[in-house]
Amino acid sequence: MSPLHVRTPLWESPTLSQILGTEVLLKMEAFQPAGSFKSRGMGAACADASARGLRRVVCSSGGNAGLAVANAGRKLDMEVTIVVPQTTSARAKELIMRENAQVIVHGMVWDDAHAFATQLAEETRAAYVHPFDDPVVWQGHSSLVDELVEDGVKPGMIVLSVGGGGLMCGVVEGLQRVGWADVPLLAVETEGAASFAGAVRAGELITLDAIRSIAVTLGAKRVTPRALELTHQHEIIPWLVSDRQALDACMRFADDHRVLVEPACGAALAAGYDRAEPLAEFTVSSAQREPVVFIVCGGAAVNRAMLEKWDREVS
Repeated sequence: MSPLHVRTPLWESPTLSQILGTEVLLKMEAFQPAGSFKSRGMGAACADASARGLRRVVCSSGGNAGLAVANAGRKLDMEVTIVVPQTTSARAKELIMRENAQVIVHGMVWDDAHAFATQLAEETRAAYVHPFDDPVVWQGHSSLVDELVEDGVKPGMIVLSVGGGGLMCGVVEGLQRVGWADVPLLAVETEGAASFAGAVRAGELITLDAIRSIAVTLGAKRVTPRALELTHQHEIIPWLVSDRQALDACMRFADDHRVLVEPACGAALAAGYDRAEPLAEFTVSSAQREPVVFIVCGGAAVNRAMLEKWDREVS
C-alpha cells in the first residue's frame, strides 16, 4: 500500500526572506498525496477507524479534507462518502470522485454538511471523520513538527492558516511534545472567515452568521474549542488578511516557487508578502535569527482557471 502521507520538503524562500529580513523556510504540504496537509490527519483518522474494524467512513468537507479521506480510504480499501457544501468547486468534487468515493452535496456552508454527515454516519454505522475537531487528527498533523526536528530546524515562529483549527492544534501538540513550547504561532485567517480571531477577541467561542470569503476551505463558522483553549497554553497571534491579499499571495507564490496554492493557503503567505506587523516585530527583535517557517498547506482543487475565477470575483 502506498503511504497515506509523505515527508514533505523544507524549501528556502529567497523572496520572503528578503521581504522579512530573516531566513524564511517553507514546509511544502502542497506535495502531500491529496494535495494538502490534510493527508496527515485524515490519513491517521482513517487508519484508526480501519484498525477498529470499521470498513465505512463518512466525512464532511469543503474539499481538501474530503479528498484526503477519499485518498486514504481507497488505499485502506474502505467505503467512503464525502458530504460537501454547495460552495465546493466542481473541480474538488471531481477529484474526490476519482478516488472512488461517493459525493453528496448538502447545505450552503460546511456546518450544514457536517450536521448531515454526522447523522448519515450514525445511520450507516460508519466512522465519522471530523475534518478538524478530533485528537486523532491533531496527532496526525503533529507529525509535521517531527519532521522539522529531524531536519534540525527549530523555527523562531511558525505561520499557518486557520480554518476550523485542526492544523493549529496539531502543530501546537507537536511543538509541546518535542520541547518547543516557546515557538510562537501566527494564525492567519481571511476577514470573511475569521471565527478564530473573533473567538480570541470575545474570549469565548463565537459562531459566524455566514462565511464571506473566497477562501471557502477556511470556512468553519465556529472553530474547535481546543483552538481557543490553546491560546491560554501557547503563544498564538491571530492575524487577518483580505481576500485580495490572499489571492495576490497565491499569484506571487506561483511566480516565486512555481507551485499553485489556494486562497486558504495564500492567507498565511500574505502575512509574509505584506510584512504583517507581528512578523516585522519578530524579525527586528529576534536576536538568534531563527528562521520563520511558513506551512504551505496546499489546496487540491486549485488550477489556473480557478485562480482566474477568484481574481474576477474579488476585483
